[in-house]
Order: sequence, then C-alpha cells, then structure tokens
Amino acid sequence: MAARPYTIEEYVRWSDVDFAGIICYGAYLRFFEIAETELFRAAGLAFHDVFDRYDVWFPRAAIHSEFYRPARLDDRLRVAAYVGRVGTKSLTLNFDVLRDDPPGLGAAGYQVLVCVERAGLTPRPLPPKMVDALAPYTLTLEVARAQLGVAAP
Repeated sequence: MAARPYTIEEYVRWSDVDFAGIICYGAYLRFFEIAETELFRAAGLAFHDVFDRYDVWFPRAAIHSEFYRPARLDDRLRVAAYVGRVGTKSLTLNFDVLRDDPPGLGAAGYQVLVCVERAGLTPRPLPPKMVDALAPYTLTLEVARAQLGVAAP
C-alpha cells in the first residue's frame, strides 16, 4: 500500500479565537498536536506505550507555521499529518490544514522531533521498529499534497 497522510477533523473552538472570532495563530499548534497524536496511534504507536517501550521522549527542535487563510469560530478544519523526513535521531512531521470553502490550504507547518533518552535527555537513534511503523505515513510534501488535492500556495 502506498504511503498517505493521516487526516483528522476538528472544529475551531471558542478558546482558539480572538474577539473578532478569528483563530489565533498559536491555536494551530493544538490542531497539529491532535493530528500528531492520532497519526502515531494509527501507526500502532500510542504515546503512552512508545515512551515506556523505548524509554524515550520527543522534544521539539523546531516548529514552523505558515498561514494562508484565516479560520473562524466553528469552522471545520481537516488537518493532514505525515512524516516528511526521517533522520538518524530526529524526524520531521508535516501538517497541512485543509479548508473546504473554497478548497485549499488554510495553513501549513512542520515540527522537528528529536529522539532523546528519558533519563538524561541526550539524543539517541530513532527506534527502528518505530520508523517502520511510521512508513505508511512517510512521504514527500509534494506527493502528500497531490494526494490531498491541494497545490502549494
């Protein structure tokens, strides 16, 4: 089976917006976190198991976001998450926030997760079984966006 993005649906909630009812940019991190958690769960890597099984954490080394069209209170957003790059000790998760009216990207971003030992927080290689489990969700940005039916902004 070909690799594909994992997609969630979530509404923009009251706590996500400013007084004008427009999403606050930092609220996108909540959407990214939900999509990340569910992608890992779909890969058989529920975080509560992964952390104990491999004795690791995944702190962020980088977080990047771009905003194209603002979302508003009660908008239903689809957030696609996929692994864009697998390194030796880190991986990059890409996120595309999809809008339906009109179809296209509302926002996009990525996060670099570094694999570290829990005890000393020192970087260590990614567990090979974890990399294998994420393979069905590992693809390039261009391929992912073609599958999602959106063009780069």
